[in-house]
Amino acid sequence: MRDVNEEPEYAGRRAAAEAIERGGGGLGVSDLLARVRTMDTAPAPAPAADLDTLTATVAAAAGRRLPSGRLAPDADFFDAGGTSVDAVELAAELEGELGIEIDLDEVFADARPSSLARRWLPLLGSGTLAAAPVASSGAAGAPASTVAGLPSAAGVSASSGASAATAAGLAGVAEGPAPAGGSTAAGLPGVADASTPSGASTAAGLPGVAGVSASPGAPAAAGLAGVAEGSAPAGGSTAAGLPGVAGASTPSGASTAAGSPGVAAASAPAGASTPGGPPGLAGVSPPDAASGLAGLPGAAPLDTAPAGEGAPATTPAPAPARPAAPVATQRARQEDLDQILADLALADRLPFTDVPEPVPPRRVLLTGATGFLGSHLLLDLLRHSDAHVYCLVRAADEEAATARLGEQLRSYRLPWSAEVRRRITVLPGDLRRPRLGLTDERWHTLSHELDSVVGVAAAVDFLRGYRSLRAGNVLGTLTLAELAATGRPKPLHHISSVAVFNEVGITSMGEDDPFAHVDRLVSGYDQSKWAAEVALRRARDHGLVVTALRPGGIGGHTKTGAYNPQDLSSGLISAFGRFRTVPAFRYLNAAPVDWVSRVAAAAICEPDAWGFDYHLTGVPNTLDDVVRDMALGGMHVRVQDWDEWRADTLARLEAEPVPELAFLSRVLRSPTALRLCEATLQGPAAGGERTAALVAALGLAPAARYDSRAQLRTFEKLADDGLARLPHKDDQPYLWFSETTEGTVGPVGAAAETPCSMALTLSIASMYQLVTERRVDVTGELTCTALHPEPLTVERGDVWVRPDEGIPQRHGLRHQLLRYRLTLRDADGGRWWLEGRKYARARRDLWRQTRALTVEIGREGEAASLIGEVVVPAGSYVRDQIDGIRVDPRLTGQEKRAAKLTWLAWFGLEMGRGLVAPFARAAADLLDLRRTPTLTEEHR
Repeated sequence: MRDVNEEPEYAGRRAAAEAIERGGGGLGVSDLLARVRTMDTAPAPAPAADLDTLTATVAAAAGRRLPSGRLAPDADFFDAGGTSVDAVELAAELEGELGIEIDLDEVFADARPSSLARRWLPLLGSGTLAAAPVASSGAAGAPASTVAGLPSAAGVSASSGASAATAAGLAGVAEGPAPAGGSTAAGLPGVADASTPSGASTAAGLPGVAGVSASPGAPAAAGLAGVAEGSAPAGGSTAAGLPGVAGASTPSGASTAAGSPGVAAASAPAGASTPGGPPGLAGVSPPDAASGLAGLPGAAPLDTAPAGEGAPATTPAPAPARPAAPVATQRARQEDLDQILADLALADRLPFTDVPEPVPPRRVLLTGATGFLGSHLLLDLLRHSDAHVYCLVRAADEEAATARLGEQLRSYRLPWSAEVRRRITVLPGDLRRPRLGLTDERWHTLSHELDSVVGVAAAVDFLRGYRSLRAGNVLGTLTLAELAATGRPKPLHHISSVAVFNEVGITSMGEDDPFAHVDRLVSGYDQSKWAAEVALRRARDHGLVVTALRPGGIGGHTKTGAYNPQDLSSGLISAFGRFRTVPAFRYLNAAPVDWVSRVAAAAICEPDAWGFDYHLTGVPNTLDDVVRDMALGGMHVRVQDWDEWRADTLARLEAEPVPELAFLSRVLRSPTALRLCEATLQGPAAGGERTAALVAALGLAPAARYDSRAQLRTFEKLADDGLARLPHKDDQPYLWFSETTEGTVGPVGAAAETPCSMALTLSIASMYQLVTERRVDVTGELTCTALHPEPLTVERGDVWVRPDEGIPQRHGLRHQLLRYRLTLRDADGGRWWLEGRKYARARRDLWRQTRALTVEIGREGEAASLIGEVVVPAGSYVRDQIDGIRVDPRLTGQEKRAAKLTWLAWFGLEMGRGLVAPFARAAADLLDLRRTPTLTEEHR
């Protein structure tokens, strides 16, 4: 049976040989010989210089977008400081420079110039480079040994005929060739993708190993933990004791050993032997012609060349990008799954520890303090505890780290005072490096002095691949777990994410519900958060107290409006507000950063809360909630399905370029983003019963829906930064009505005898306008022969409701109800101004007070020349300003009724407060028993 992992040239030879055995398939001898000779003389790989040149070109273009100005060929672009926006711009530049179409997902999945060059070289027409040759040194057939204890071996190749012993616990080292006869020392982190020729043996006890391919008859080692959806070759054997194997399929003739706990959804075809008692085996059919354990997510694939070939093994280069599979059948990349389970094995190497002392922490290590959530959490820890906080900041030295932390806090409108600096210690380091980049002395000191470890730092990027994110999001988390378990026992508080549930079709997202299947998480970020939290669950078995805090979307601060400018969600929210369209979704699990941070700080400081899982998602928003909130804010949105919304947004971004959103058009073309958004939009509401109980027990503010009022400051900040567009008076009015006034005016100091009337239209662009400014827009005409024989047009007009909070004028006798300010233009081009006020007094004619308007009129730049009073006729007030209210026709009937009632309730409340104020002031004066008369009393 053909090995699914063999090289393409071997596959071609095998196909030709099978054709010959079947009689040639109708071909003559000369034709068959020609075919075989063609396969034997397949085009050689492109010269190394071509690959080197392309690698250098990619590295140079990437280096121009990095702080250091350069990027090594084997260095990851994102680890060197690149952002998602930089990656989008890099792909666009290289498309133009190389003349090829670049799949953005390739850049995000593996952003090393050498890897990208291997993928793109075949597209340039300079030769087919199926593999970048990595030949083993020494003669073929020399034995190569891999020493036991190597965590997660990757890319280690041995020539055919060699005997390679791969010890238990291999996890995480990528692409290191082992020379023939050489040995790879124990303790190298991160080994994966080891290539082993036929006849090689794999040592027992490899935890988390999957994707191991062996020729028929090769034994697979016992103890594979967490293997899913694998297949064993015909005649192969799978050893006993496979914990957690799910979805494994066994071709005919294969045998599955007894006693495999947790093996689920597996089936064997007729003739297969399944020894007694593995629980939960059911219902998975074997793949056709599958061999080895290929397809097992999480194992380091050990490629086996055909016996007797004698050719040196090579490390195959990634194949050119293929069209994405349909969303319904999309699975994670096999190489990512291999690496994930290899990384999980590292958790088994953590030291065992005791239960920490249950007291509030006094010395806390915090990572991610320069990030959006981490900076707010730092301030909450300082405000609500007596703890001294050690902040790990990525920088060259302490001075640079302190400056960076202060700059970030100020950018989020948080205080950076002497008191804050007194209670923190800034540690320059790097989460991605061994021991956090700290010296051995500092590491030892922290392990014995700290009371708590809080891990917030993570690369939050929904487009980068797992291999690009694992260093910080997974390996960095395991380093924090090692620190927590070393020396003095201390709890680890891990900021995870509800992204661990981000699988299309998942039915529930409770705090204790099972996670998504890792092979169905297509985003590298989702995979990295899944891997980190699953690894910490293993760490709990070592006695480590782990608290998992899972936010959903983290919105802006409800008071300051601070938001995360690097978050993709900010770009999406901006697009919602700018283009007035939203994609259909079930629930939006989001909460403001100030609530998320406060609850997280409470869980960290409360020993009774340690060791549990919490959802910091607040009250989920439904689609109706979001549409209604945006409508109240004057942003009447149209709901579209995801594909329609994406196409519409791309078209609008091309037709109406926005510099701050330039990257969004590229992001929305990513197949990964498409699948990720589908999972997010179709997901259920996140449950948070345990979080609600904790909040109630500690007396904190309960979770509230992240509605339009909570988002108000954030939208204002987005608008100030050019990312969103708030409602404007030139937009389609949200609500409007007519107002007609009649009266007389006259020169200042003389009797008012000249007729004057106004026909106005009062409108509001949004309820946001009322809430923030208490202002109404005015258009219309003014007719007054003392100014001009023809009516004057209102160029700009505003009405303020209870201006200055209704502060009284003239010793408290008159309280302002409304203030009018109009800019007028006559038929000859002359410009005029009008200032008018409605007052409330402590008198019985309340009905007239709401209708009478005292006006002053003058030429632009001059003092008032006319004064008088105009009044709304009693018969037209109810007809025009209550019954005559009109609402945006784009709203539904229910929304129109809600808009009218909202306006009338708000305006009626404001007018009622204004009318009551003079009577309250008069009552206070009457009850005032002071002997010294006030000016008001003397006047009366």
